[in-house]
Amino acid sequence: MPLVSTAAIVLSSLRFSETSKIVRLATRDHGVQSGIAKGALRPKSRFGGALQVLSEGQAQLLMKEGRELNILAGFDLRKLHVDLAADLERYAIASALSEVMLRFAPSDAHPESFDMFRDALDQLARAAPEESEAMGFRLLWRLVSALGYAPALDACVIDGRPLEADGPLPFSTREGGALCASCSAQHGATRLAPRDRGDLLSLLDPDAALPSLDGRHAAAHRRLLARYIRYHLGEGHSLPALEFWIQRPWAAA
Repeated sequence: MPLVSTAAIVLSSLRFSETSKIVRLATRDHGVQSGIAKGALRPKSRFGGALQVLSEGQAQLLMKEGRELNILAGFDLRKLHVDLAADLERYAIASALSEVMLRFAPSDAHPESFDMFRDALDQLARAAPEESEAMGFRLLWRLVSALGYAPALDACVIDGRPLEADGPLPFSTREGGALCASCSAQHGATRLAPRDRGDLLSLLDPDAALPSLDGRHAAAHRRLLARYIRYHLGEGHSLPALEFWIQRPWAAA
């Protein structure tokens, strides 16, 4: 049973016994993995308080081929991300990002999605309060894209025809992107108004300025992104963190 060391972020933590935890980890070198942290709940555990959700560090795992539950031998903490827990908006976004990784990232090496997830947590923590919601949209779209489900917006996703440069944009969640007028008439699509089209393009471009979204436009983008995630990645899974982010109960309080 080889001991491997890999960069990792805690996605979930569950009490297993009086003294142990089972954690799910996003790892850079081995995808999403489960590990039992024996003795993690003991007062003088070697893990201390390191195994909190969103904690980032270097994990040491005893792995055996074909085994779903590995042994977490150690976790060298590098970052707790306590700043994300201090604000409900940021924490809801971080939880949705974590849920996407937990449910849909592969169980073998996929460094692109791990790096995107790790960088997303850092960017979210640095975002100005007035930009955190729009930053959340951008980061979720980027993570979805890193997992292989980037929406096509440069040409019609069905027949490859060039799209009109301006005006409304027919967008099909089912087909995975924009449609030309002909395909939109045949297959149906949501028509994004010119402003929503421009905002979506900005959200998908990491180098563009974040759009300024009022409540109505932010709600529309939230619904569009949630439908896209459910359709292309959901596969019938319950996604409570995503639902919490969509509903935003803290905003109505």
